[in-house]
Amino acid sequence: MTDGSRIAEGAEAVVERTVFMGREAIVKTRVPKRYRIPQLDSHIQSVRTRGEARLIREARRAGVRTPCIYDVDPVSARMVLEFVEGPTVKEVIDSGSDEALEVCRKVGETVARLHSAGLCHGDLTTSNMIWRSGQVCLIDFSMGSKAELEDIGVDVRLLERSFTSAHAGRADLLDAMMDSYYGHVRDPDAVRRKVEDIRNRGRYT
Repeated sequence: MTDGSRIAEGAEAVVERTVFMGREAIVKTRVPKRYRIPQLDSHIQSVRTRGEARLIREARRAGVRTPCIYDVDPVSARMVLEFVEGPTVKEVIDSGSDEALEVCRKVGETVARLHSAGLCHGDLTTSNMIWRSGQVCLIDFSMGSKAELEDIGVDVRLLERSFTSAHAGRADLLDAMMDSYYGHVRDPDAVRRKVEDIRNRGRYT
């Protein structure tokens, strides 16, 4: 593996371009938290790295496009993943592309497949989705988890809010995305009721 350029740096991890066994890749390394006892921090980072890798694999088995995992090192809290070439869904929408409607419908279908498998992403923004070869690839499962109905409702509500914030004035695309989602998710009526319940909680708190 060769060192490459840094492409993202957040509170949880640093992401860099690299080459792994001749393939374009990214390496994601969790950032140590200096406020924690070192042994505890090392344990937490290891658990979260293994957990994220497990979620990515489970999502992929459920038919959700995710980056392939090339290597996982829980000790150093590092994962090497496929570099997925393509624009983010945010970039496609912001460009005014004629593909935007198709892309948003595909986002709804992809998220529905994830939720129907009992998994949550935890940070469903259009910046964490890559459009490639007619598929939506979900990236960055750092905040993901196994999902009960409450978790799924929160995931959907966050998706709605992040979409509205990032793409103000594109209610048509949001409607297309959510119609596609409810047309593919398991038990859509239960999810609708839960999302409405969560929406009402936010309204009165």
